[in-house]
Amino acid sequence: MKKVAIIGTQGVPAQYGGFESLVENLVGELSDKNLKYTVFCSAKAYKERLSTYKNAELRYVNLDANGVQSIPYDIISLIKATRKSDVILVLGVSGCCFLPIYRLFAPKKRLVINIDGLEHRREKWGKWAKRFLKFSEKMAIKYADLIITDNKGIQDYVIDEYGKESTLIAYGGDHAISNTLSEEEQDKVLSNYNLVKGRYAVTVCRIEPENNCHVTLEAFSRSDKQLVFIGNWEKSEYGKNLKLTYSKHKNIKILDPIYDINTLYALRNNAAMYIHGHSAGGTNPSLVEAMFFGKPIIAYCVVYNKETTANSALYFNNVEELYNIITNNNIDFVAQGEKLHEIAKKYYTWSTIIKQYEQTY
Repeated sequence: MKKVAIIGTQGVPAQYGGFESLVENLVGELSDKNLKYTVFCSAKAYKERLSTYKNAELRYVNLDANGVQSIPYDIISLIKATRKSDVILVLGVSGCCFLPIYRLFAPKKRLVINIDGLEHRREKWGKWAKRFLKFSEKMAIKYADLIITDNKGIQDYVIDEYGKESTLIAYGGDHAISNTLSEEEQDKVLSNYNLVKGRYAVTVCRIEPENNCHVTLEAFSRSDKQLVFIGNWEKSEYGKNLKLTYSKHKNIKILDPIYDINTLYALRNNAAMYIHGHSAGGTNPSLVEAMFFGKPIIAYCVVYNKETTANSALYFNNVEELYNIITNNNIDFVAQGEKLHEIAKKYYTWSTIIKQYEQTY
């Protein structure tokens, strides 16, 4: 039995983001039974600390998995994972600054590293944080046995920047449609939010400038189209200011994060369209999930989003372009949504993604 340790995430059960959902599925019922997983988790994230979960043993590190503490968190996890694993799957590059030292003591340990979405380019980081993340990325590329990139745009970047090949593996999204509600139950959710089926657009994201939340809100504020925008508005001044400014518009519903899967399912399944404003990162899990609902998608025009949707969505660069799309009555939105659904079923099911990861071990 091959032993695989997974480090770099907040842990499982998943309650945070894309990497956590990935781990949740890797260790789930579709996993190869000849693999034994150990998942390193942040003790600060879990009041109830399970010793096992699905096909995984859980081990805890008493640090936060995000922010500045993510660096020692990843390094400690890496050291602890070394003795009892054949392969270490590293998700993200925060702790990869340690790899030059690590390789002196574990030169033959197989490291599979997913470098995530080019963190050093994200606007939320200052100059020194960006430099550190760029260095960590460089060390990940240099010392990994195999690099995973989640989008062809990032795969091309790794070749251009470092002259290295990587394995392209995206994310699954079919879990988003697995918790289905009856029509009556969905109608009740819509009624709770005073929404009419097929008469609103929806978007779900972290409230950050690089996700172009201000662009989406401004475009809808100029129209009579209804928008449901779900996010963590209270996490930053940027979010608080947007909430204060745009909650005054009757056609815009600004909602705090929704963690109930059924409620989220009902809101996405009954929307007329999905707006995706992400401008950074690679294959974004929320975009892949949205594709499974078969709704038309209007995405920010960057290579990552165009690759994920196989150039089959509609794209915008600014407020004016987004406004023109949402108010255009001549676009065949239905056909577009159906095409995106077919792409999702072909490339983004978890059964496919899990097999691709297992081959890297």
